[in-house]
This record gives sequence, structure tokens and C-alpha cells, in this order.
Amino acid sequence: MMVQDHSSPKTSKTLYLKHKVTHYSDTKNLDFSTWVSENSGKLLVASLLTISVAALFYFRTASVPTSTLCFQNSHQNGPQEPKLPKLDLDSVQPSLDKSSPFSSFHSEQWIVVSVSDYPSSSLQSLVRLKGWQVLAIGNSRTPKDWNLKGAIYLSLEQQASLGFRVVDFLPYDSYVRKSVGYLFAIQHGAKRIFDADDRGEVIGGDLGKHFDLELDGATAKKQKILQYSLEIENKTVVNPYIHFGQRSVWPRGLPLESVGFVNHEEFYTEVSGGRQYIQQGISNGLPDVDSVFYSTRKVGSEALDIVFDEHAPKVALPQSLMVPINSFNTLFHYNAFWSLMLPVSVSTMASDVLRGYWAQRLLWEIGGFVVVYPPTIHRDDKVEAYPFSDEKDLHVNVGRLIKFLVSWRSEKQRLFEKILKLSHSMALEGFWSDNDVKFTAAWLQDLTAVGYQQPRLMKVQLDLQKTTVQRGEKKEFVPRKLPSVHLGVEESGTVNYEIGNLIRWRKNFGNVVLIMFVTGPVQQTALEWRLLYGRIFKTVVILSTQADADLAVEQGQLDQVYKYLPRIFERFNSTEGFLFLQDNTILNYWNLLQADKSKLWITNKVPTSRNMINGKDSSWLVKQAELVKKVVSTMPVHLQVNYKESGPTDQSIALCGSEVFYVPRRFVQDFVDLVDLVGDLDIHHKIAVPMFFMAMDLPQNFDTLLNKMVYKTGASSTNLLKLYSAQVPAVHPLVVSTESEFIKLIRLMAAGDPLLMELV
Repeated sequence: MMVQDHSSPKTSKTLYLKHKVTHYSDTKNLDFSTWVSENSGKLLVASLLTISVAALFYFRTASVPTSTLCFQNSHQNGPQEPKLPKLDLDSVQPSLDKSSPFSSFHSEQWIVVSVSDYPSSSLQSLVRLKGWQVLAIGNSRTPKDWNLKGAIYLSLEQQASLGFRVVDFLPYDSYVRKSVGYLFAIQHGAKRIFDADDRGEVIGGDLGKHFDLELDGATAKKQKILQYSLEIENKTVVNPYIHFGQRSVWPRGLPLESVGFVNHEEFYTEVSGGRQYIQQGISNGLPDVDSVFYSTRKVGSEALDIVFDEHAPKVALPQSLMVPINSFNTLFHYNAFWSLMLPVSVSTMASDVLRGYWAQRLLWEIGGFVVVYPPTIHRDDKVEAYPFSDEKDLHVNVGRLIKFLVSWRSEKQRLFEKILKLSHSMALEGFWSDNDVKFTAAWLQDLTAVGYQQPRLMKVQLDLQKTTVQRGEKKEFVPRKLPSVHLGVEESGTVNYEIGNLIRWRKNFGNVVLIMFVTGPVQQTALEWRLLYGRIFKTVVILSTQADADLAVEQGQLDQVYKYLPRIFERFNSTEGFLFLQDNTILNYWNLLQADKSKLWITNKVPTSRNMINGKDSSWLVKQAELVKKVVSTMPVHLQVNYKESGPTDQSIALCGSEVFYVPRRFVQDFVDLVDLVGDLDIHHKIAVPMFFMAMDLPQNFDTLLNKMVYKTGASSTNLLKLYSAQVPAVHPLVVSTESEFIKLIRLMAAGDPLLMELV
């Protein structure tokens, strides 16, 4: 796979090739005797010199106590340490564009891309973005007649004519030549640079809808941005894809030892906007992934098409915490232009990632930070592969590099001095070579020459002890779990057993419709309920006091919810049965396999379920009894006989919890008939449902499994999770009204269904 045109150079080349010219004199036809006679003097001198050198060599080595003769040279102690160049920026002369046809052109917003082939459809769409100027940087593989209306194209020859010092360090056939483009854009008035490639299409065709383009206004500085927490000790890097709904996907540049950490953040904090100088976008379709992911998660020749959560909030990185940054979907603001430099001594697949980590460490010095944004572009998977060896600089060194950068300190007083110092320190540690130290010096000189003003330093407090985040400062966000990609490995053992259970539950309840009444905020929990129970039941129908078409939530009233059920029964006329569940009751479906789906289920034998209805007094119950009596008197004979045999007298009514009950197919018509008999009478749900059940069948014929549920009254709302048990068929009451509470519940329920952990 090509993340950009990141192909490795076939041979290393310098920009200017110098040819050595050898001059030959006219040849002479000489025989051996003539040649000896003419050169006898030279032969005598050569013989004496040979004997002298041999003697000197013998006497010198004779005193060495070893049997091996060794040639000594200046490299016997290994390569010399990289030297820190002197940076005299005061002597740098301004550099003006006098050679290109665009010398008078200025724009504040630039898109810089590297091109190796004719313009792609994606690049053509970038040119059409309003307010942005596309700058295409050519290399040795770019067609000579490359042209795209609306784009500025710089060929190798034009790049060389600009007079930038960095040109001398750039390979001919690499995307790292974009460094010339960055300087050209800055020289021509850039305030924002979108680092892109020619394969990504901006979603919606507007970068301003995805990134924060304005950072200076009062509104920009007042906005609050969700920020990763530093609560976990020694945490130095995060996988941002988890935050955006794909926990099994990881970005190129994430240390492989961090790939296994797939849990989302327990909580976040907040940071004020205005200093998010580097803004990293997420790519749908083919995101920025490494060769390990691409080779193990891809199914044959099928293209990857991964989707991230577009509704997840953007998230910031605090000081001491890093994230991989690439060179094809990243927005740089003016205060971070110095960080655009792409190193030249590492593999092309590592260049932008190493740049990103290097930049983040230095960004802290000016009070800036990185923010990762929801999907901004879509990239098609062109089914192109590259070898693992092209990423050797990533997988071997990146974990060590992050630790080094977090611990790095400098006493330099200006940003450019710190930049050069860090580049030198990284060369000393072997993260890149001395060539990149020299390249950094050239880059900083070129930045100065094109008029770039280095930002001021701010006090960095990296060595302060981490403080505990107070409760009021914690911000909750629970990432969605979106459909992911093939794992590329065969699951076995425990996983097979768990999947077998899931299949068994689905087979048992796959033709049963679950009807839920949600009293809490459906916008926060409707999808979660469907995720939880939709794996088991044929479908999940959700009722609430307010309908929501976008979430497929239907309107209903809890006090008389039974009146809404017949219309649902009618929609699913081939199902085996209907299970009603109120959202304050949790259903442990794995404990319901023994229940008889041909019988009625209800909690008629649970004493605590027969409690009074909140807010209702005895006079209200008397009125309810009169209404029940009225309905019973109109029942068909078979229903009336059943009801009267069940025990209630004319002066009494049955009252029991109706938070969960089941109606099999054979009783559906009786239920519908009973609802019709009630008509407009105002009979409460907890009274009507027990009346219906006693009319449809005798209590001794009910299935008794639900009578084993946990049913508590008067439980404190702060301790509801303590009521939960995975060993019973259901638990009441247990209220879940936020995503974070739902996550806690899922973790408890995983004791009965371990595969539920896939949802969080």
C-alpha cells in the first residue's frame, strides 16, 4: 500500500551530478625491450621504494603482539559524532521569488501535494476547493508534460532555481521534496497549509467544515475542546482511532507494543481553543495504517473501506502525550510552519511520522498542541502493497523515540535554537543521521530567508507531578464501536465457545420481538439498547413519550403502554412471540433459555412486585377496580372464566410489576381483544396487564422463570449497579440514562455474555 507516493528510492542521488572527465594521449606501439630501455630509471626507483615500504611495514608490525596484520585508518573507532552546526540567522539574506512565473502571486491558504503521475480525480477535486491554492511538487517520476489548470506546479528544474538551501539535501524521487513546496507557500503569503496527497477527497468539499481555520478570534479562544487525560501513569502515546469508533485499527507510527491497548478513555478533560496549531484529520476508506495492519487485516484483494465516527468530538493532546501525525491529511497553522520539515535520512514511510513526533515535542515549547478531528477526507484503497522493511525506522525506533522526546529538555532561549538542538540530539541517539542535522540548519535558514517569524517560547511545565483530576473537571465521552475489518486470524478455544453461546441465544430468541419502553433520554441510549439486545432478538422496537424518527423511536405513554402493543403485533405477524421490557429493568437473556416460549411470562409470584403505584392512593385503586369490573363483565366466556378462576373478587384487583412480560403467538389475539375491551377506559398498565394475563390463562400455567428475578423497591439510585447479578433472569430497578452508565452496565453483564465487551 502506498500511504503517499512513499516509494523508496532505487538509488540514492544528489541533486547535482558531477562528471569526471579523463583525457587520453595518443597511443604508442612499443615492444617490451624498447619499453624497458626507455623506462629503466623509473623501474630502479620503483623497486627501491617498494623494498623500503616493505621493510618499514615489517618492523612496525613485528612489535605488535598478534598474529594478524591489520591496516590502521582514521575510521577504526567508528563514525564521528554529528556536530551541532552554528546557526547565524542574522546574516541570512531575504529570499524573493524572482525565477518562477508566480513571483507576484500571494495566497493565505495552500494545499501542498507531491505528484508522481498525471493528475488524479482526487487532485482535481482539491483544485476546486474555494479559497485554497493547490501547489504540486514534482519529482523524477513526474511526467514531463504534467499540467493541471488551477494548480501551481514546480518541476525539479523550477525547484532548483528557487535558491533554497534545502534542495541540496533532497532525493530526486521522493515525496519529501514537499519541503520546497512548504517554503514556496510561506514565501507567497501562507497563513495555513494543508499537507495532503493526490488520493484524498475532502468530505463535503469544504476544509472549513472539518478543521479550525480561525484561531485568533475571541470565539476560537473561548471554545472548549475535549482533551485526553494524563491520569494513567507513564502513558505517552494514544491511538486516536479508538476515540473515533475503531478500536481494532491503529495508525502508522503507533508503536506496535501499544496496539494491544484497545480500551477507551475512562474520562477526558477540557482545554481552551486557539492554540491547536497542528490539526490532524482522520481518513475514511483507507486510513493511515502500517504494513502490519494492512497485511494482516486485509481479505484477499478486497479493498479496505473503514468508516470512523463523524459525530465524535475532536480531541486534543496535552503536553507529555503524543499521537502519530502524517503528511496527507494535516492542517498546519502559521505558528507551526517550522514543523513542516520532512527528514531525509530515514525511510520514506517513516519521514512524516518522525517529523510528527519531533514537531509535537517542540510544539509544547510555544504552548501549542495537536488536535485530532473526525473524518475529513476519503481515500480509496488502490490495493498497492509495500514491504515491512520500508517501515523499519518506525517499528524499530518509534517507541524509544517517544520516550526520548518526552524526557528531552533544553535550555536554549529561542525556538529555532531548540529545533536545531533537538535535531542534533536525535542524531546522537541514532533516530536519524547527521545529514538531517545539516538539513535542519538549512531549513531554518530558508525559513528566515522567506520571511517567517519564529514564535516566542512559553514556559513548559513537563516536570511537575501529575495532579489528580477533580470530579468536576472530568468530561465523559464513550466512543461508539463501529463495524471493523477482518481480523486476519482464526479465533479458537474460548472465543469459539462464546460465539457458540451467542448462536444458541440467537437461535432461541431470533424470532421473538423485543418491545422496549425508554423513559430516559432516547438520544443517548436508544442505539445502545439496540446494540445490546438486537444481537439476540429478531428486532428491537423502542417506545418513548417523544417520538424520534431519526432513531426509529415510536411515541407511547408508559401508564397505558399496553394500548400501543396491538399495532406492533400486527406488524410482526409471523413471529414466535413478543417480550415487553421497561428500560429500568435489565434482561439477562442467557438465563432465559429454559423458559417456555409457548407460555405467558410475568412476575406474578414476586411479592415485592405487587407494591402500590407511586402517587396513587386507595380511592384511586377503588376507581381502578370499578373499571376492571366493567371490562371483565364484557369479556368473552373463555376469558371471563379464566379471570374469575384466577381468584380476584369483584371488589379486588390484581396488581403486580409489569416491567417485563412475554406474550406468545397463541395468546396475541386474546391480548388484542382485551385491549379493545378496555377501549378509552383509563386503566393503569400495572393493573391492565395482570388482568389480561389472568384472563388469557390460569396462573398455574404461567412460566415461572421470571419469578426468580431480582426485584427491589425503595433502592437508592446511587447504588443501583450494586443490585445487578448475572445469575438471575432479570434485575429491577436498574436505570441507565447515559452512555457512561451503559458502559458500566455492559461490563457487569459481560460476566454472563463475554462477547458484550466487543460493544465497549
